[in-house]
Amino acid sequence: MSAFAPPVTLSGQHVTLVPLTAAHHDDLVQAVQDGELWNHWYTAIPRPEAMATEIARRLDLQAKGSMCAFAVIDPATQQAVGMTTYMNIDAGNRRVEIGSTWYRQSVQRSPLNTEAKRLLLSHAFEQLGCIAVEFRTHFFNQQSRRAIERLGAKLDGVLRSHQINPHPLAAGALRDTCVYSIIASEWPNVKAHLDYQLARVRA
Repeated sequence: MSAFAPPVTLSGQHVTLVPLTAAHHDDLVQAVQDGELWNHWYTAIPRPEAMATEIARRLDLQAKGSMCAFAVIDPATQQAVGMTTYMNIDAGNRRVEIGSTWYRQSVQRSPLNTEAKRLLLSHAFEQLGCIAVEFRTHFFNQQSRRAIERLGAKLDGVLRSHQINPHPLAAGALRDTCVYSIIASEWPNVKAHLDYQLARVRA
């Protein structure tokens, strides 16, 4: 477990992020079936029958100190509607990546995602003292790229032929990875921007 980014609960009006446990399995199976999310070839989202393995994988990385895994809870239902993480934790350089994120289709493009990122970024910069927070996504994942850019993150560059895509619909294809980041000096403006977006939802 990372001493730099240990498990924590982060709470807002539209979402609560809690430490991921095996007890979230059934909710997450139901969530991933909403939209059959595993069929998106440009991202890695577990099939229902692989959910237990994916939870165990994330918890193993957490135990090794490179990840802090969250279940995303919808306060209206108190059910887990997705997962997110701090990953590739680099305590020495005070950097984390927010990634391995997915939500059930019915809550996508809702205030839940905006507030989840607001909570994660606030904790990273204000409690963990991060110098930078990174986001990575597939070049062809336009929905993810737009969402990251709406946060105020800037494109650092594209890692060309970065990984071999394991998805059956793209087996063997090479993935170009877009790398975005928000740095500490940008956080006050990004925070104001996210708070404005959330205030418009509440108005």
